[in-house]
Amino acid sequence: MNFLKVRSDHRPLQFSASENKFTLAAGSEAEWASEGEFDQKALRKQIEPWLTSLFQSEHLSLLAGSGLTHAVHRLATGEGAAGMGDLKLSTRAAEINSAAKTAAEAAGRQNGNLEDQLRAANELLRGLEILQMGSEAESLRHELQAGMQDFAQSILQSETGIATADQDKREQAFNTLVTFLMSFASRTGVRDRLNIFTTNYDRLIEAGAELAGLHLLDRFLGNLMPILRSSRLDLDMHYNPPGIRGEPRYLEGVARYTKLHGSVDWVQTGKDIRRIGLPFGAESVEPYLQAPGLGGATAHQLMIYPNSAKDRETADYPYVELFRDLAAAVCRPNSTLVTYGYSFGDEHINRVIRDMLTIPSTHLVVISYDDPLGRIMQTYQELGRPSQISLLIGPALADLTTLTERYLPKAAIDKTTFRMSELLKQRMGTEPAAAARPSPAAMADDADDLI
Repeated sequence: MNFLKVRSDHRPLQFSASENKFTLAAGSEAEWASEGEFDQKALRKQIEPWLTSLFQSEHLSLLAGSGLTHAVHRLATGEGAAGMGDLKLSTRAAEINSAAKTAAEAAGRQNGNLEDQLRAANELLRGLEILQMGSEAESLRHELQAGMQDFAQSILQSETGIATADQDKREQAFNTLVTFLMSFASRTGVRDRLNIFTTNYDRLIEAGAELAGLHLLDRFLGNLMPILRSSRLDLDMHYNPPGIRGEPRYLEGVARYTKLHGSVDWVQTGKDIRRIGLPFGAESVEPYLQAPGLGGATAHQLMIYPNSAKDRETADYPYVELFRDLAAAVCRPNSTLVTYGYSFGDEHINRVIRDMLTIPSTHLVVISYDDPLGRIMQTYQELGRPSQISLLIGPALADLTTLTERYLPKAAIDKTTFRMSELLKQRMGTEPAAAARPSPAAMADDADDLI
């Protein structure tokens, strides 16, 4: 089943799909759907112009969840990416699993996942160290190190699946990813930069940005082993047009990038957090942790949320800085936030979104392949601001290939397109012969294709 809410819809429309025909479910009504049935063309007329308008908001942000990795991995390999397995523990396993389950239920999830287990285990480890229970703390530390190693391996396994897939399928998957990213990033230089946020630990977005020629600006500075800097300067990229001096212009194809939960190639070394040169799709992270300057770091020092730091001050860093970037980017007037593949399972992110919607000129667009636990629709009801929320939920709407080919704006909204549109409108309105003039339906189709 699919859910759609765009433009002037007062409530989400529920419909089923059969080939190129769609049928509204009982209780759903739409003026543009004749007798409760419509085709792909009618659906595109409802969605594409609306998204094109929203994507040209003064401030635009994209929040990508694990659904993006699964979608690209499925295009490349025919199956979903590796998921997060349970953390195998023998030390205080019952207490850790109970705490993880309680935390998951408080966040609206049915069962605790590996992140919940890691968070509870790290807190328990600090408690054991405070109580000076050395042997039990040491045992738990070794189990956590092995668990982090296995978790990092599962992340790299997903990257490897894409990198080693059949060439034709791999190219198709990356081309779709590039089109997806450029639909957001193709903003004119006079507008605020696109902000990309992700909860994923893999480097799929980075790989797609490299293929697309998209420049990503993040908090890391340096070349050989970049260091995460707290003093985020609003660095940008400009160029000087030929023959013009002193008037630099914004370079197109630039976006600001934030990985809210860290990354598989972020390592804590002493007081710094560095990004190591881990190739996309590497078999293991362990060999790349043996480089000089990392101080013999192990998988326990990987900055994967929640991190493995021993003290509370370090545990909050760098994630508190990254979430502050999210709030500063989206909680602004005339701001649009688009989520793709995000299941609304992280309360700290949901809190920022809730605060964003208190500004009347903001808008939230939720795009998701499915909603198996019902968290998206539950969050939609709890937010209580339907006029500021658009929904595209279901395989007929959010399949990555279908979405990029039919519903997302084309990857270049430039002056040439608008000039061509105006020229065609002028010619259509001045043709003398009525027979030569296109029908109103044809003109509507042409105008829709030009938007």
